[in-house]
Amino acid sequence: MQHESLAARIGRVGVWHGGLGGVPAAVARRAAAEIEQLGYGALWFGETPATESVSLAGLLLAATERITVATGIANIWVRDASAAHAAAQTLTEAYDGRFVLGLGASHAPLVDTRGHNYTKPLAAMRAYLDAMDGAPYDGPAADPAPGRVLAALGPKMLELARDRTDGAHPYFVTPEHTARARDILGTGPLLAPEQAVLLESDPATARALAREHHTRFYLQLPNYTGNLRRLGFGDEDFLGGGSDRLVDAIVAWGDADTIRRRIAEHHEAGADHVALQPVAADRGLGIDQLRELAPVLTES
Repeated sequence: MQHESLAARIGRVGVWHGGLGGVPAAVARRAAAEIEQLGYGALWFGETPATESVSLAGLLLAATERITVATGIANIWVRDASAAHAAAQTLTEAYDGRFVLGLGASHAPLVDTRGHNYTKPLAAMRAYLDAMDGAPYDGPAADPAPGRVLAALGPKMLELARDRTDGAHPYFVTPEHTARARDILGTGPLLAPEQAVLLESDPATARALAREHHTRFYLQLPNYTGNLRRLGFGDEDFLGGGSDRLVDAIVAWGDADTIRRRIAEHHEAGADHVALQPVAADRGLGIDQLRELAPVLTES
């Protein structure tokens, strides 16, 4: 494992962006280049019906020169372990170690609709890692070896991330979860949570935007609500796109200094790196928010 070198490469603050696979490639390339220029250390993105993670990673790596590009996450149900292993080796070798393979079991509603059978995600992830470790690869080997992290929320998946990968990339979490995750990971393994952010200081406007463009969708997924229950939230918090208490816990909204304080809470709780997800109206890219936040965050 290469925990310390990976943490050093990606820095303290990065960007998580779900929209780069849904825009024309030229737009995605320009956005990635600007995010790199702004000083963010890593660019994470998900896998959706509009995004095939490995091909998008190649596009973003080719459009940039220094920033680390990370899948957050590549869905283990949609490509076999041998293909994932080869992809990680290929992209890491080709782009001087700038690729990180984030793996996740995703969610039953998103997996079953693609014709796969979502069962026993922890066992499936363990078997997938076994298969990756045993997969043959005859191409040029990457040096350093590809970074590998897991989308881990619950204790057992966090333990697997600790024991079998370079660390964890939790999504839709709070600083309290970050502290719990660090306790399980111990010192060393990378902890890189995602944090939704919104530069809007009016409470009613901020919460309405957060519900419409972030929390309402994710509160339909049992893995996330199950994790939130462990953090003390209940059924009443999951209604209508999320209670004020839940929205405020998940989405850091306000001015740049308010958002800086939330990122600091994650770092103080044990995060090595925090990936900011700009919440933008009409599912825009939110690059304007990243521009405003960069001077406050990338030098901290």
